[in-house]
Amino acid sequence: MTPAIILAFVWALTANVLAMIPSKDNHWTRAYVLIAVGLPILAMVFWQNGPWVALLVLIAGLSILRWPLRYALRWLRQRTERR
Repeated sequence: MTPAIILAFVWALTANVLAMIPSKDNHWTRAYVLIAVGLPILAMVFWQNGPWVALLVLIAGLSILRWPLRYALRWLRQRTERR
């Protein structure tokens, strides 16, 4: 198992533990930090393991961070409807 895959598993475990802890801002600060840390890990997974494994890691990360994804898609949809 490559170090990038190990980091991705640690990231996923950390994200799940952080989701269990109560938060006053509905976990948005933690989501921003997880995104900032997860993108370099995803790039490392792509570099060390190839695009298919990176795609699986990306899908796993998006399933964990589904609310930021929903808000981003909603924001993009509103921006495209205005034009």
